[in-house]
Amino acid sequence: MDGGMTNEQFGVVVEQYQKLVYTICYQMVRDHFEAQNLAQETFLAAYTHIDRCREEDMKPWLCRIAANKAKDHLKSAYVRRVQLAREDEDGQETGPGLSAAPDPVGPPDDLYVEREGAGEIREMILSLHEPYLKVSVLYFLEEKPVEEIAQTLGRPRKTVQTQLYRAKLTLQKMIREGALT
Repeated sequence: MDGGMTNEQFGVVVEQYQKLVYTICYQMVRDHFEAQNLAQETFLAAYTHIDRCREEDMKPWLCRIAANKAKDHLKSAYVRRVQLAREDEDGQETGPGLSAAPDPVGPPDDLYVEREGAGEIREMILSLHEPYLKVSVLYFLEEKPVEEIAQTLGRPRKTVQTQLYRAKLTLQKMIREGALT
């Protein structure tokens, strides 16, 4: 090993691949601000481990780091809320899992991650069509309980639960597809 590359050489690598790395991150998280953050993290990680990479492998290596950073971001607490807080498929009254037991999301510092991760899913939620849009905004973005949503929208509790369940399936599908591009 020749001890990696100089800062100047690494600067050239950043120039060359900046757009590509940003694009990979953006395609996965669908949020400009987060994609810029993740692109910076990608280059930081690459710089830290630059001696592990031959110059001809630079492009696929950077792509892999970028994809992993974006995947980790998508696994944030906010996304887990979409995936965890779901009723049984057969529509039993299990509720969204928030009132019965302590919040399954984890320690309070996860709530910070939830807020931070909001960007990429917020857009997905706002792109839903009725009858799923209003229930999803109230449940995911405003974190209202099912009871309150039912009253606010004048819909039966059971209907709200079913609509939330279907909205979650749609969001999960969007997240999965987003993570595959």
